Amino acid sequence: MATSLKNLLFKGIAARSLRRPLNGSFYNYRMRYSTTVSNDSDTHDDFKPANKLENSGTSLENIVEQDVKDNPVMIYMKGVPEYPQCGFSSLAVRVLNLYDVSISARNILEDAELKNAVKAFSNWPTFPQIFIKGEFVGGSDIILNMHQTGELKEKLKDITSKQ
Repeated sequence: MATSLKNLLFKGIAARSLRRPLNGSFYNYRMRYSTTVSNDSDTHDDFKPANKLENSGTSLENIVEQDVKDNPVMIYMKGVPEYPQCGFSSLAVRVLNLYDVSISARNILEDAELKNAVKAFSNWPTFPQIFIKGEFVGGSDIILNMHQTGELKEKLKDITSKQ
């Protein structure tokens, strides 16, 4: 089992695409979309994206808490599930994709403050960070170990498959 999983993971399985858009950057049809503000000095202030968080009274800690509460499988990672920018993030997504569950994700590379808020929320220093049913599970090494022992299958059994 472990050998076949190793072969699957390291032969470069293409990550399945998500059906719903992600916050932050996401890729669709080889075009990059981003919600980050450009530093282009030639752009008029009226056309720059507004920071909705700034005037909303919502903190990053509240956003992280809401993400974890609202999404059965939430991953804070480097990159996005379709295009991970780190081997550990890629491994975590590949393992989770074996279970055909919807994955919600945020790219922590786009916002250093979000990255720090997630670290504070979980009290864990490294990424990716995976939350399942509101509970912090760990990183890619822990997810892989849980998959190998069958514990991950048990944890994800009542989460509905992708539509």
